[in-house]
Amino acid sequence: MSRMLRSCIQSLLKLVNSFMAMFGIAIILYAIWMIRAWHRQMPHSDSPPPWFIYTMLGLGVTLCVITCSGHIAAETANGCCLYCYMVFVVFLLMLEGAVTIDVFLNRNWEEDFPKDPSGNFNEFKDFIKENFDICKWVGLSIVSVQGLCTVLALILKGLGPHQERHYDSDDDYTHDEIPLLRNYVNQPTYVVGAPVYGTR
Repeated sequence: MSRMLRSCIQSLLKLVNSFMAMFGIAIILYAIWMIRAWHRQMPHSDSPPPWFIYTMLGLGVTLCVITCSGHIAAETANGCCLYCYMVFVVFLLMLEGAVTIDVFLNRNWEEDFPKDPSGNFNEFKDFIKENFDICKWVGLSIVSVQGLCTVLALILKGLGPHQERHYDSDDDYTHDEIPLLRNYVNQPTYVVGAPVYGTR
């Protein structure tokens, strides 16, 4: 029963984690589109693309790396991998929460960010203002997916790793032939007999 439950949790974690991967890939594609638009606007400029483009690209790559670690953690059900994955997701949630709190509570939040010469930041901000309801639900769904990933990883960690399976064919091999697969220590042979006492 626990094996079936563990398998279901692993599959569910992979599925939910895939949504985060799709969002990360979408952010990377958006950043690449902004880089191409920047090079079209400034064809002979040697200046690098502005901070906003690199921030979006870094966020997308970070989400994809976290998703990859989540798939590895879900597949192996290893405690260390699951802990690392949960730390990454919780750190990302805290970062998102800090930015959201800054935007909603600070009236001059735009001054906290450097100026963006490309104008993409202002376009992004205007797009969010025009489509605030849609963006709000998208943001809430992303945060919900990240929270659900953390809960599923915690449940999977609680279930523990896979139990070692024993097949009938395993009896064909002695422990000496497969020392790396089992924690088996050869016991020294003992001779039972009359005790030997030294002379005094």
